[in-house]
Amino acid sequence: MVAKLVVVGGGRMGTALVGGLLRSGWAQPSELVVAEADDDRRRGLATELPGVGIEPGPVSAEGAVVAVKPGDAREACEALASVASCRTLSIMAGVSISRIESWLGTGVPVVRAMPNTPAVVGAGASAIAGGTAASENDMAWAESVLGAVGVVVRVAEGLLDGVTGLSGSGPAYVFMVAEALVEAGVLVGLPRTVSRALALQTILGSARLLSESGEEPEVLRAQVTSPGGTTAAGLRALEARAVRSAFIEAVAAAAERSRQLG
Repeated sequence: MVAKLVVVGGGRMGTALVGGLLRSGWAQPSELVVAEADDDRRRGLATELPGVGIEPGPVSAEGAVVAVKPGDAREACEALASVASCRTLSIMAGVSISRIESWLGTGVPVVRAMPNTPAVVGAGASAIAGGTAASENDMAWAESVLGAVGVVVRVAEGLLDGVTGLSGSGPAYVFMVAEALVEAGVLVGLPRTVSRALALQTILGSARLLSESGEEPEVLRAQVTSPGGTTAAGLRALEARAVRSAFIEAVAAAAERSRQLG
């Protein structure tokens, strides 16, 4: 039987994607195959993903996701091309559509994506761009795959470096903010466990409020900032240290580095 989807690469992102597809009902375990070259990792996957086919290399399938490290990109794509000619979604960082198309063969629909690590908990943010042979159906298919682990937007391939700088690297920026808030809470006298619980819930709750209210960030910020109050004092300290500019520069620097690596 031809698999519905083969995921080439059984690392963190590939495994998270398979888990999301199973949870959402996109596929049954027997319809999915993970191709993983490492023997130890295959044994672990057999335990993590019961019922899913675990193979040492790609198999014939209706569609494929390539989720290996960029250094293994060519080998993985050529191995896939040797057994199947199917539409392919790449979640490899920095590997261009043109290179993937050259390894897979002429006419194979390719969609390139930049996901991020919150996909592991079903809260990812992904952007996709289509190759020369990718149709609307292929794009919709890629959206359905990545939609199982989060939100998906479409962009031109040239914008994927910017996506990398923003949402691809963005979780690290948020984690740094979380670290700083926890340490700040400890500094002002809170027990670390209390500080951590309050900091994490503040980040989670603020993100939900921003998403669910439909308000712009500056509106919500103004609502919590009373003139001459505590929040105004805190924001003044942040602005004095150019925190806003630092975030902007971080995204720009990460985007530029993505262009260089690509």
